[in-house]
Amino acid sequence: MDYLLAFVCCGSICLIAQLLYDHTKLTAGHITSLFVVLGAALDTFGIYDWLLDHFQAGAALPITSFGHSLIHGALKAAETKGIFGILLGTFDLTAAGITAGILFAFIAAVFFRPKS
Repeated sequence: MDYLLAFVCCGSICLIAQLLYDHTKLTAGHITSLFVVLGAALDTFGIYDWLLDHFQAGAALPITSFGHSLIHGALKAAETKGIFGILLGTFDLTAAGITAGILFAFIAAVFFRPKS
């Protein structure tokens, strides 16, 4: 049952993104940014934690989870460090993913050349 719920949640998010891409003039970058902001907004109101409790990996995998992690870290750091915690805590939970993305992009750029 857990696998089915995860598939339904993640698949629904992907379906919404594909429908937006096919039926609007939004680009993939616009939709990605929109979903990051949506994940942040849902976490601000406590809804994303409920999604994670019920759908586990289905809610943790899509790009909306990145927005959730950004806001979650900022709010947690703001409780302890005040207003500066918002700036300092924003990337606490996402630092490993961002670092890995930069590192792998650099490695790919070193070993692969563009065709044109």
